[in-house]
Amino acid sequence: MADVKLSELHKYYGNVHAVRGVDLTIADGEFAVLVGPSGCGKSTLLRTIAGLEDLDGGTITIGGAVVNDLRPRERNIAMVFQNYALYPYLTVNENIAFGLRARKTPEIEIRKRVSEAAEMLGIGNFLQRYPRQLSGGQRQRVAIGRAIVRKADLFLFDEPLSNLDAQLRDEMRTEIKRLHHEITTTMIYVTHDQVEAMTLADRIVLLRDGKIEQQGAPLELFEQPRTGFVAGFLGSPSINLIPATLKANGAGAAVVFQSGDALTLPKARAESLINADGQQVLVGIRPQHFSRAGGPLRDGVVPYSAVADLIQPTGTRTFTTIKIGGFDAVAELQAHDVSSHGERIDLAIDLNRVVLIDPASGLVIA
Repeated sequence: MADVKLSELHKYYGNVHAVRGVDLTIADGEFAVLVGPSGCGKSTLLRTIAGLEDLDGGTITIGGAVVNDLRPRERNIAMVFQNYALYPYLTVNENIAFGLRARKTPEIEIRKRVSEAAEMLGIGNFLQRYPRQLSGGQRQRVAIGRAIVRKADLFLFDEPLSNLDAQLRDEMRTEIKRLHHEITTTMIYVTHDQVEAMTLADRIVLLRDGKIEQQGAPLELFEQPRTGFVAGFLGSPSINLIPATLKANGAGAAVVFQSGDALTLPKARAESLINADGQQVLVGIRPQHFSRAGGPLRDGVVPYSAVADLIQPTGTRTFTTIKIGGFDAVAELQAHDVSSHGERIDLAIDLNRVVLIDPASGLVIA
């Protein structure tokens, strides 16, 4: 196992500055997920760590050793790709053992490692099959098995689940999470899927335009975003962002929407906002922070009456589109909280967890 340190990493493709001075430290045994929209530099960053791309500046250290000038095979890493990269003419057993045989590992050790990996991944009954005889999820397990028999210092995953259907993605997410708990090797995982990032990561590294926008524990980024981009990227359905004007004084603070509706913020938030009176803000309310009103409301939770413009039932929850301040917003409610379009519903909004974003800078101010 090994920690990973990236210092002032830069990568250019012609005039395109794909990675822009990234500094990142990943602890020994940590599961770090690089996430972000297409073109943000996450796969490029992973490939530079693997040695598949040359750096244009900066330093990569793995396990205390600078590896900038080492070839990929000399970095003692294992990588799982999006397209499986299996040899079609080799059996599952031969695919998993291929890298070990290339390194002239003793045959008795090869059999032991292949058997252990196949058992761990639930593919022990498929060792004599060929890749064409396997499902997508089984092929991905073989690709992962080929990686883990290496006993590498570092595992790299480049969007390994993007070719699978939704059910298989869910199953493989669970398998990869369990795998990390069992082998406790440092892992770096690239995805554009924020659900994968939230469920897998010890730490999320959210990239934007070749730079780290924010990093931290999944719930830290979800609940305490530093920018509107972070708030909008994480969470499904996406956070509701509604334009408003902040009104604050010694007595309290409220956000006033263009329609004239206002929401009074919790007293605990008012002190930090007293100097922002009159500022234009985007009010960020997550769909999960709505509920049907009923009984006494705790501090910071306010009532709001709205009409259900659109209903999207999922079975366990219902996504309901309403208007707040004249703008569409999505509320995530219990399955039977709303029954028909056009129904007026009494809601409660938890303003303790609202975020206020400066639309000019994109920064969260409270």
